[in-house]
Amino acid sequence: MTPDWGGQAALCLLLLILPISALIARRVPILRVLLSLASWAAIGAVALVAINQRERFDPYLQRIAAALKLDDQSVVGRETRIRMSGDGHFWARVRIDGVERRMLVDSGATVTALSAATAAAAGLDIKSGLFPLVINTANGQVEAQTATVRDVRLGDIAARDLGVVVSPAFGDTDVLGMNFLSKLKSWRVEGRTLILVPHHPNVLT
Repeated sequence: MTPDWGGQAALCLLLLILPISALIARRVPILRVLLSLASWAAIGAVALVAINQRERFDPYLQRIAAALKLDDQSVVGRETRIRMSGDGHFWARVRIDGVERRMLVDSGATVTALSAATAAAAGLDIKSGLFPLVINTANGQVEAQTATVRDVRLGDIAARDLGVVVSPAFGDTDVLGMNFLSKLKSWRVEGRTLILVPHHPNVLT
């Protein structure tokens, strides 16, 4: 879903009209009107940038962003849509056994990968084998352990008993891999939007 520039423009226009009307009503000189106009334009721009960049971390700003149609993740009909982030990646808001995390959607990752911190927060039962699992990542080979997430939720999509790998080597990054995407009816990228379509909303098996 591309940004609603019309809605943002309307908001900026409203922010500008209110102070201008007040100043004109008081017969303030045109120079002061222009200076005030520039100040309000700057304030409006900063507010929009703040909402765009911080709404994924603050639930209150998430509600504001959704109301202004600036949200980077939304459910439209049977589709969950994720807007491309400024870094060129798709980041999804996902619940891992009830714990909300911001996860990188990576079709190049065979399996979903969780940081040790996320696994601990979700209370996952880490399976410790005699020998650790060695997997290949963009940063080389790392040792990992396996676990199963009972419930994964993204938009109106829910996956049950999803296998994951866990390792401190992943740092703070959590990755949603192909073992999740392959459960969908389809997924595609249109422009700067990732579109996920489940076979049946709410449940993936």
